[in-house]
Amino acid sequence: MRRFVLFFLLLVTCQLHTYAQSLPAHRNPTKDRSSLRVAILIGHTLIPVTHTNENMLIPSWGLDLEYWFNHTWGLGWHNDLEIESFIIQRPGDESIEREYPLVTTLDLLYKPAGGLVLLIGPGYEIARGQDYLLMRLGLEYEIELSHHWDLAPSFFFDSREDSFHTWSLGFGVGYRW
Repeated sequence: MRRFVLFFLLLVTCQLHTYAQSLPAHRNPTKDRSSLRVAILIGHTLIPVTHTNENMLIPSWGLDLEYWFNHTWGLGWHNDLEIESFIIQRPGDESIEREYPLVTTLDLLYKPAGGLVLLIGPGYEIARGQDYLLMRLGLEYEIELSHHWDLAPSFFFDSREDSFHTWSLGFGVGYRW
């Protein structure tokens, strides 16, 4: 009986040891993505002026820093600098002057499938004069180029509290490590 117990324990421990050295079938270590991502973007921001039916198109540069908790969820700090000063005419002779505004947001990132990334988060627009709280909704599509590099077209909607709204279209180059 003692030999049987010893043989059984040896058999179980050998099996556990060999199982620990294998990878699950669904995991591919060559496709694992890194947690940190930085991206530089170039884009344009569309500012609709409702009472004149005109639109302003403002060029912008962006810098995104992202941390991915896993392949589906992440947190991003997105910054856009509009590289032009402009004046928004509001109904009732009210005008809002914006000098090179900086939009910074802290976004929750969700990747439902493939390279599609949905994002939502609060932010702040900082410029000389008045600053605005805002809420950002957006989507990106990351196209993997090589092991660490990607291209990402992006589309954002920013709604400023009690003020104007903007639409942004951009194109970014990202690096993961």
